[in-house]
Order: sequence, then C-alpha cells, then structure tokens
Amino acid sequence: MTTIKRASKKEIFGWAMFDFANSSYTTVIITVVFSVIFPRLIVGDAPGYRMGNLLWSLSLSASYLLVLLTAPVFGAIMDYTASKKKFLFAATLLTSVATASLYFVTPGVILLCMMLIVISNFGFSLSESFASSFLTSLGPPEDLGKISGYAWGLGYFGGLLATSLVMFGLGALTMDNFSRLRFVGPMTGVFFMLAAIPTFLWVREPGIQRPLPPGETYLKVAIGRIRKTLIDIRDYRDLLTLLASFFFAYAGLSIVISFAFIYGDQIIRWKPLTQMLMFVATQLTAAGGAFFFGLLQDHWGAKRTLMLTLFLWIAAVALIYGVADITKMINRLFQSSLETEQVFLIVGSLAGLSLGATQSSCRAMVGLFTPLSKSGEFFGLWGFTGRLAAIVGLMGLGFLQASFGLRNAVLLCSIFFAISLSIIFFVDEKRGATAAAGHEGE
Repeated sequence: MTTIKRASKKEIFGWAMFDFANSSYTTVIITVVFSVIFPRLIVGDAPGYRMGNLLWSLSLSASYLLVLLTAPVFGAIMDYTASKKKFLFAATLLTSVATASLYFVTPGVILLCMMLIVISNFGFSLSESFASSFLTSLGPPEDLGKISGYAWGLGYFGGLLATSLVMFGLGALTMDNFSRLRFVGPMTGVFFMLAAIPTFLWVREPGIQRPLPPGETYLKVAIGRIRKTLIDIRDYRDLLTLLASFFFAYAGLSIVISFAFIYGDQIIRWKPLTQMLMFVATQLTAAGGAFFFGLLQDHWGAKRTLMLTLFLWIAAVALIYGVADITKMINRLFQSSLETEQVFLIVGSLAGLSLGATQSSCRAMVGLFTPLSKSGEFFGLWGFTGRLAAIVGLMGLGFLQASFGLRNAVLLCSIFFAISLSIIFFVDEKRGATAAAGHEGE
C-alpha cells in the first residue's frame, strides 16, 4: 500500500485555483449570463422561449456527448504517460479560445453560437475531469474531503468575481446593449486562462511516464487499460454504485446549473436587482456549503454527508416549484406583502448551500475509492458519468418544458435526486476505500 503525504499548501492552493478559474466559465456562460442571452437575444422566441430553451439543452447535450466519447480514453492515456498537466492545459486553452470567440455571435446567428457553446463546454468538461484527477495525489484519504471542499468553495469566489466583472462592466441583458454584451465571451475566456496559471506553475505531475511498447499506440494502450478496469470492475463495486448514484444526482444538478437563472427570468420574472442578489447569495452559500460539508465529510463520513445534501436538494426543488403558493401563504398568515421573487431568493440560497457540497462530496468520494495509479482513468469515468447524466437531464427537461412549460418540467429534478439518494444507501465507504488501497501500484 502506498502512503500518500499531504501536499504543500502552495500546491494545494495551486490546484484549488483551477476551480477558481473554471467557475468563471460555468457561472458566466452556463448559469447566469449567457444562458439568458441565448434564448432572449440570440434566438429571441419570446414570450415562451421554448425553442431557445430547447436549443440550449441540445447544445450542452452535444458537448457532453463528445465528452462521453473521449474522457475515459484521455484519462487512461494520462495515467500511462504521466501527462495530466499537458492534457489539462490543452483543454483549458480550447475552452478559453472558444469562449472568447462568442464575440462573433450576433442575434439570429444561432448555429455558430451553438457550435461555440458545444466546443467551449466540451473543453470545460474535460478540464474539470482532468483537474480532479490530481486530487488523489494531494493527500491521504482522510484529507480528501477538506481539500476538495476547499477548492470547490474557492471556485465560487472565482465565479462571483468573474460574473461581477461581466455584469457590472457590460450592463443590462437587453438588445439595445448588445454591442457591449458581445464582450461576455472574451472577458470570460481571458479570466479563465489567467486564473489557471497558478495550477500549471505549482501543481506537480504525479506518476512516472512509461515508454510505449513496440508496435503499440497510445490509443491501444488506453483501450486495453479501460478493458481491464471493466473486467475488474467487481473489485470496485462501491465506486460503481457511487457513480450510479452520481448519475442521477448530476442529472438533477445539470438542470439546476443550466436553467436556474432562465427559470428566474422566465417564470419568476425577477427584476435585475433580484437577479444580482440571487447571484451573490447563491455564490456565497455555495462556497460556504462546500467548505462546511468538506470539513463535515472528513469527520462524519462521505456517504452520510452526500445523503444529507441530496435530501436538501429534494426539499429545495419542491420549494422552487411551489414558491408562488408559498409566498401567498406567508402573506396571508403574516399580513405581509412579500413578492414571489423575494421568497425565491431565500429558496435559492438554500439550494446554493447544497450546490457546491453535493459535487465536492462526490468528487472526494471518487478520490477515496480510486487507486493513485488509475486516477486519470477513474476520474475520466467520473466525467463520463456526469456528462451522460447531463444529457439525460437536459434533454429530459428540454422536451418536457416544450410540452408542459418550464415550471412543471423542473419537478424532474426531484425525481433524479430521490433516485440518487436511494442508490447511495448501498455504498460501503470502508470497503470502497480498502479496495482502492489494495490496488495501489497496478
């Protein structure tokens, strides 16, 4: 068994800075700003925006399909060649360039916009898996929850800073202001690339590069490693069960991440001030949730922590669905005059508390169940699972909202979170960690 020492504070900070960097993309482009610009200004099918929402789902799903086809193979090659940083840099560069190229998109230029979203989100999704594969080399199993939670929490401050720069620097999301909104992509792409520099400077490349056997190719080696893992998957049954649970959790999360601010814009019809307050509140509560649940996980157990976050999600989605009725009930009971968007702001903060915690807890559990020698490969499978789940979640919501409206379709999230919660009961945390430790050095 290999004893892994805790990395230096400088290296852990360098690794955490990648979460700080990549949150600029997922927050500005996928969640808060461009997700609203696309249906409202690029597609512009008001008042329902059903086609715009559907095309947004299709674009993200297409990018995740590309990840499905490549992430496990890239992960296996990275493990064999000890080249995680090279792959991570390439994915980061791809994301930054494609995101900056959104400058060339104008209203009505739908196909080019969809292509750039597919390419940029493909690069982002790969970079997330590649960066996460370093986790197992940063500390012993009992520290992974804290390290993952610290990085994920720091990431929300990156998203907060990047989105604040965009929202305050570029102004309202209106057609009259589109000449300034074109800079959303360039500002985000540059922020992502610059903020990731500490990662490439301070994080060490784990593993030892092995020479390519005569007559082999890296693709053949990768496929061979993946085939062996699939054959031996019974030895990693708790990892497999965890990934099954994560599949349904991420199906729900992908809907929340991609449609939360679309929901606020189209269903709640919030004012710009409420949108800004929701953004700040969710970033801060998500950061706090990631930090707190990361510490809780190392003391209380990863499985129980993840279960608690899923329970919170089920409650949050139910409250989001019924927020208008809840507002009326509060006003009737307390003779108040609250608006729906104000109550939605409180509910959104509850959801934010679980947002970072669920993803960070699952990432730490994957690290706990992963041998160091297979970190790239297993986190490639983690990325594969998450992106397949995103396709199912986004396409399910896309078609349901086209038929029944966005408010009713969002209940699909609760179903996904409930299934995830039921599956996680079958994970044995100690057995999974023991299996990983027994396969070190393979």
